[in-house]
This record gives sequence, structure tokens and C-alpha cells, in this order.
Amino acid sequence: MTAMTMFAGVIAAASSKDVAWWTTFWEWLIGTPLRVIATIVIAFIVRVVLGWIVKRVVLRTSERARRERLEQTRKVTRTAELSVILLTQRTEQRAAAIGSLLSSVIAITVWGTAIVVILEVMGVDIAPLLASAGVIGVILGFGAQTLIKDYLSGIFIILEDQFGVGDIVDVGPVVGTVEEVSLRFTRLRDMSGVVWYVRNGEILRVANRSQGWTLAIVDIPVDYDSDLDRVRDLIEKVAIDMDEDPTYDDMLLGQPQFAGVESMSGNAVVVRVTAKAVPEMQVQLVRTIRERIKLAFDRAGIIVPVLPPQQMTPPMEPRRQ
Repeated sequence: MTAMTMFAGVIAAASSKDVAWWTTFWEWLIGTPLRVIATIVIAFIVRVVLGWIVKRVVLRTSERARRERLEQTRKVTRTAELSVILLTQRTEQRAAAIGSLLSSVIAITVWGTAIVVILEVMGVDIAPLLASAGVIGVILGFGAQTLIKDYLSGIFIILEDQFGVGDIVDVGPVVGTVEEVSLRFTRLRDMSGVVWYVRNGEILRVANRSQGWTLAIVDIPVDYDSDLDRVRDLIEKVAIDMDEDPTYDDMLLGQPQFAGVESMSGNAVVVRVTAKAVPEMQVQLVRTIRERIKLAFDRAGIIVPVLPPQQMTPPMEPRRQ
């Protein structure tokens, strides 16, 4: 009986130890690991929700910008006023660029905060770590000046609206369409489809071909004996028709202008027509003006002579503003 009592006592002691161990393990499990997992889940949810909000705001802003037509700006004839109006309508590009910046800032802030909280939950004294991080940050600041330069340049590129997503820019080594603007680099796709990653700190100058307006220039030869007054009247009639036609709202800014005689040769007079065009649309506008004037000349019987190659006016790069 005594042996049985001792055996029962041993079993009871072992059971109580198991219960205590499981109780301790459960308390630990619902303590530190659960809080760490909860922190990670909350950080993930916050990151997704804030990212979704940024995307929705950018999408709505871009859609509203696309719906705004250029009917009012087409009627503006003064260059200064036109430039100001067009630069204020860069809502779509600016929204996309700022959205990309905010996404990067949100990701860094949310996950950085989550890491600090997790370390504190695990019992790590973060005060010495923060102090050490300050010292290490100073050391890395000297060693990672290029990286810091890239980030600061990216921030100023976006805030100053030097370019945005969708702009055609010349940044020195490459000319292409901006596909992404992040804090560290800018992604461009050139005219042949090659994707370029350009560090923001290496962008020393930017030629933006999508801001403001561009000048489309059309040189048209006519027979030397043609009546220039009649030629002017035909061109001005074509210009008025194009200005009043809503089909050209997306490419034409104001009425095309008869600039006058550009050059003369033994059998031809070259007249010039200029028109302010929407950025990236000057080539299409030049072709359209040539086509409309050609049809008008055919109906009026105006002869366009064939010039020798050495007398033909070389194609000009459209001026940009």
C-alpha cells in the first residue's frame, strides 16, 4: 500500500510538472510569438491599405486629368499664358510620380516601425540600438554618399516636377519615356524598346519634351510664279478650319500661322507654316498640316515644284518650350 501511494505521488508530481510546463509554454506562446506575429500582420495590413489608398487617389486624379480637354488652351495665343496653363495641367504625370514616392515612403516607414516594435516585444533594449544606429548612420553616411545622393535627388525631382511618368525626357545617356520614378532610380524605355535604369544622383540635366508646348514647323515649296497672296489665303483658310475642328483638339494648340517666305530658288519659293502642338504630337501635327495644305493646293491648282536634293529644306527638329 505504501509503494502504491509513493508511485501515485510520483505520477502526480510528474503530471503537475507537465501541466506547469505546458502552462508556461502556453503563456510564452500567447505572449512574445503571438505579439510578433500580430505586429507583422498589422504592418502588412497597414501597408496594403495605405498602398491601396494611394493607388486609388492617383487613379482618380489621373482619370480626372484625362477628361480635361484642351479646348480652352487651344484658344490661347500668347506663349507665356499657354505655357502657364499647360504646366498646371500636368496633373496626371505629377500624381503618378508622387504616388510612386509615397509608396516607397510608406513601405520604409511601416516596416521600419514594425521591426522596432518586434525588437521591443522580444525584450531587446532598443535604446542602445538607436544610439548605435545613429553612430552607424553617420559612418554609413560617409560611405554611402552616392546612395544618399540618389535618394535626395529623387525627392527633389518629384517635388519640383522635373518629369513624371509618361514624359519623354533626355537625361544625357538616354532619351526615352519615363515608366517609373522611385527614390533611388528612374526607369526609362527608349525609342527602340530598351529599358534603362538611371540613378537619380547621376541625372545632372533634364530635357523634358512633354512639358508645355512644342512648335511644329512645316516648310512647303510652291512655284516661283505662284501668287503668294493666294497661297497665304489658302493656308490661312486651312488653319482656320483645323482650329475649329474638334478632331484636332488633342494635338493642336491655337491656330496655325503663316510665317512667310523661308527661302527662294530659281524655280520655287518655300513658305513656312508654324503651329503650337501638344507635347509628343508635333510629328503627327506636321503630317496633318502637310496633308490638309496639299489637298487645298490641289483644289486651287497651286503647283508644288520638285526641288533638287541640295535645294530642299532639311527637316528641322521641332522647337520645344
